[in-house]
Amino acid sequence: MYRTYRRRRPGYFCFRVAVGETDLWLEASRECRAEAEKSVRRLRRQLRAYISRYPAFLSTLEPWSGDPEAPELVQRMIAAAAKTGVGPMAAVAGAIAEMLGRDLLAAGIDDFFIENGGDLFFTRVKSRLIAVYAGSSPFSWRLGLQIPPGKPLSVCTSSGTVGHSFSMGRADAAVILSPDGALADAAATAAANRVQGPADLEKTADYIGRIPGVAGVLLICGETLAAWGEIELVDLSRETLEES
Repeated sequence: MYRTYRRRRPGYFCFRVAVGETDLWLEASRECRAEAEKSVRRLRRQLRAYISRYPAFLSTLEPWSGDPEAPELVQRMIAAAAKTGVGPMAAVAGAIAEMLGRDLLAAGIDDFFIENGGDLFFTRVKSRLIAVYAGSSPFSWRLGLQIPPGKPLSVCTSSGTVGHSFSMGRADAAVILSPDGALADAAATAAANRVQGPADLEKTADYIGRIPGVAGVLLICGETLAAWGEIELVDLSRETLEES
C-alpha cells in the first residue's frame, strides 16, 4: 500500500525498506540503503527466532516475563511492556525503528528520519515540525508537534479509530515522545486503550506521563485534547510544514 504521507525531502537520500511485515521510510544525510536493509533483516531474524521458540510472544496482550537470554530487540520490547502493562508486540515498530537508528548512528550517519508504520525515530540536528493525524477529529493534520534540536527521539502514535492495529479504546490519537522507541510505542498503545471518551484524556495523560522514560504525551478524542510533558503544539493552519 502506498503511504501518501511519505514524500521525498530535498537534500536527503530517501528510500523505502520493506522486509516481511516491516515497511519503513528513511531519510538520511547520505546513502545508507545497504546498512539499513542489513540492520532490518538482522532484527527481524532475531524476532522470528524468538517467536519460533515462544509462539505465545506474538499474540499475548499481557506483559512477558523477563528473559536475559533474549536478543536485545526482544529485551527492549519486554521491558517496555512491563512498564506499560501491554503485550510486548505493542512495542515492535518503535523498537525496530530505534535499533535501526542506533545502527545508523554507529555507522557514522548522524542526520536521519525513520518512519515505521507511522512510528518515528529521528535525530535532532535541527528542529522538526511533525503533523499529527487523528482520523476524523478536527485536529487532524491541523495540529503539529514542534521538536527542538537535541538527542535522538521517538514519536509513536496509536489510535482506537484509525488503522488496523488492535486497540481497546476510542482515542483518535495517542502520541508519545520518548528517547526509548519501544517504550514510546508500548505507551501509545496503553494510552489509547485507556481512552473511551473525552472525559478520560486528562487522567490518562497524567497516568502515562508518570511512566519513567516518557517525555511527552498528546491525546486526542474528537474535539478534545490533553497534553503532558515536553509537548509544544503548533497550529499548522498558520505554519508551513517541513516536508518529510
